[in-house]
Amino acid sequence: MKATGIVRRIDDLGRVVIPKEIRRTMRIREGDPLEIYTDRDGEVIFKKYSPVGELATFAVSICDTLYKTCGATALITDRDTIIAASGPSKRELLEKRISTPLEHIIESRQIYQHKTGESTVDVTDIPNGQFVSIAAPIISEGDVSGCVIFAFDGTEAELGETGYKLAQTVSGFLGKQLES
Repeated sequence: MKATGIVRRIDDLGRVVIPKEIRRTMRIREGDPLEIYTDRDGEVIFKKYSPVGELATFAVSICDTLYKTCGATALITDRDTIIAASGPSKRELLEKRISTPLEHIIESRQIYQHKTGESTVDVTDIPNGQFVSIAAPIISEGDVSGCVIFAFDGTEAELGETGYKLAQTVSGFLGKQLES
């Protein structure tokens, strides 16, 4: 655990303000759910709650199936990190933070498909040669929870209508799973 040197007081209603710098760094937005952990040493730890993260084992199986079907790297993210991956770049991508442009695509709630000749969108916040081919946001109960992504390494971007429909179907399915 890393000390920040920031101290805050609890108000009379039991609230504490998380400083803006920490919220920005950790990508904590208004309305984001936080899990609260305690330990025997008296530490209280806030952790961003990821509903998609609850489906991680299931998401790995889905990514494996998508990769076998399309031959393209398949990823499932929550709003901040890649929680499941399958394909040649699996190790380099798993548990990495998504890029800001990808975050904007997810927040737009629209399916994104890369077109030949357009500029590429990095999958992760640290460029690693993997770009977004198709990104279908996962929407559950009106909230964006994550994304289903097909990635490429700069050589084969277009998966066509089949990849588009697969990403759309899987994102819709995961959204329904999160609702139940």
